[in-house]
Amino acid sequence: MQLPAAFLSKPIAHRALHDKAKGRPENSLAAVRAAVEAGYGIEIDVQPSRDGVAMVFHDYDLERLTGRTGAIATLDAEALRAIPLLGGSEGIPTLREVLDAVGGKVPLLIEIKDQDGHMGPNLGPLGAAVAHDLERYDGPVAVMSFNPHAVAELGRLAPSIPRGITTSAYIPDEWVPLPARICTHLRAIPDFESTGSCFISHEVTDLHRPRVAEIRALGAAILCWTVDSPELEAEARQVADNITFEGYLA
Repeated sequence: MQLPAAFLSKPIAHRALHDKAKGRPENSLAAVRAAVEAGYGIEIDVQPSRDGVAMVFHDYDLERLTGRTGAIATLDAEALRAIPLLGGSEGIPTLREVLDAVGGKVPLLIEIKDQDGHMGPNLGPLGAAVAHDLERYDGPVAVMSFNPHAVAELGRLAPSIPRGITTSAYIPDEWVPLPARICTHLRAIPDFESTGSCFISHEVTDLHRPRVAEIRALGAAILCWTVDSPELEAEARQVADNITFEGYLA
């Protein structure tokens, strides 16, 4: 399986083309619409609602992005859709709503947030919800996760959807409370082959890691996160096939 060429030809807007000053919070429908209009690819995050619906939202807790307290997984989808995102006028969108807004016009990269807590096998209903929503989607789409178990699950649930691993230098102090031993394990990207992945999205400041070159030599695509300036973009493109960007127009 190969990552569709569209993912390599259009810079990918991190959490969509967000700009709170212009009323487009991260992972919002407004940011998605703006990215489509600008012709950028889109990266989004998904978390599960209490009733098992895939919601487009980065954090596990609601406070930073909505001002409300509590975990996103404690509320049903309809309640979450009614909570406005800070800096915007719309509520937390479902994955289905985002798929409808994109409509296959630009490539869509979906990051499935870890549900285990320690990147383990306790995945909950999120993978099945994502696979269900993608069943009738017609357009370039791929899924990824920091948790290799989630990537493998999507391989079983939706084998025709390209999948990859989101990867990092895994500096333990930056990954608290993830145990240092798990950081050491994941840093080596040991699950790339066993999960049937066809790409990685690697931390931009760690692209010169030898394992990244090994994976590229296998014919896999190398994406990276998160580029925040033209200067960093130029440096990243020396290694990466494409970038995920925010804070400027790539």
